[in-house]
Amino acid sequence: MKKSLFALILITMSFSAHAQGILSDSARISLLTCGPWSGAVYAFYGHTALRVQDDSTGIDVVFNYGYFDPSQPNFVYRFMRGETDYILGATPFETFIEEYIFKRVSVHEQELNLSQAEKQRLWEALYINHLPENRGYRYNYFYDNCATRPRDMVEQHAGGTILYPPMQKEQTYRDLLHECLSPYPWNKFGVDLVIGAEADRPIDVRARMFIPSYLKESFEGATVVKSDSVSYPLVKSTTTLLTGTNQARSDREQALCSPLIAAFALLLITIIISAIQYVKWNKSRIHRVFDTILFGVYGLGGLIIFFLIFFSEHPATNPNWNFAWLNIFSLVAAVLFWVKAMKNVVNIYHFINFAVLTLFLLLWWLLPQQLPLASIPFSMCLWLRSGMNLFMQVKGRKTNKRYVSSKYMKAGWGE
Repeated sequence: MKKSLFALILITMSFSAHAQGILSDSARISLLTCGPWSGAVYAFYGHTALRVQDDSTGIDVVFNYGYFDPSQPNFVYRFMRGETDYILGATPFETFIEEYIFKRVSVHEQELNLSQAEKQRLWEALYINHLPENRGYRYNYFYDNCATRPRDMVEQHAGGTILYPPMQKEQTYRDLLHECLSPYPWNKFGVDLVIGAEADRPIDVRARMFIPSYLKESFEGATVVKSDSVSYPLVKSTTTLLTGTNQARSDREQALCSPLIAAFALLLITIIISAIQYVKWNKSRIHRVFDTILFGVYGLGGLIIFFLIFFSEHPATNPNWNFAWLNIFSLVAAVLFWVKAMKNVVNIYHFINFAVLTLFLLLWWLLPQQLPLASIPFSMCLWLRSGMNLFMQVKGRKTNKRYVSSKYMKAGWGE
């Protein structure tokens, strides 16, 4: 849904001249819905724009709410904070469609059933919104994006109340994201890690229009109701401008590198490392090196989740039950593993971590959040390592006690 601001250079001087004029009776305003593109993460969800076409005056321009500038200072930090500013851009239709021809992505056009006066008001509103002082807006993935903005503009200038067809089944924000990300298991897994329980509450038909394909579907069955009870379809006609041929990876490719397969592979390695630790009786350092890497990587993931929970304005990131196994304490522990003076602190951490993860795994199905299935074997890796370290500590203390008692017996003590 996002596009580089570089492409915004810009609707030319002719647009400014045309924009001040009156649309003819033959003018058309339509909703453009572009299919998903596998070439960039931001394009997995598709895209939406508004087209204003008037052959009598030579106007054929696309208004696009999906531009942003990645060269802005602290762009990554601001994006994580949920403080990314997007821009309404306007480009000639020919330029717009060429991009999707190159990407081999489908483009559908729905001509809106508007009166001449409604078209003129919408055209003028888009022009005013495109002025430099008005074109920026604070992007919000679920509530204010490239699909919801065109919807809002149409609703405001349709001349009546738009009634959308009811949903056929109950859905959540996470369900819709899963539909879009099903060809990309690692992206789907990553999204499931960073969005929390709020994404699992049921949503209404209007809320799901943040996904372009669902906005198109809702417009297709929508009805405009006037104040005098006259009603008519919102969409006059639908045309397929481009048929998409861009393909995602095959099911076999997805299965071979899925998060679930990776999680079980890591769990197998963790079992092997734990077995080596038991056989070598803590004499090998391989388990400590492994723990440092394992807990450190998990801790970095926990740092991201911690930031999103407590410092981000992104919706649906708090609460997040993934914090039970991806948390910043693992990162601290990874450093303390090598500090002898912190041995008791590390043991306390392992005890708490083992207890928390035991509860997490036992109650996984009951938690009020749809967690990724791969979180079970991934969290079991930490659970096993904390449990094994605790076991070795307890076993070591018992061995030391027997050794001390035996030494004292040989010296004549206790006889």
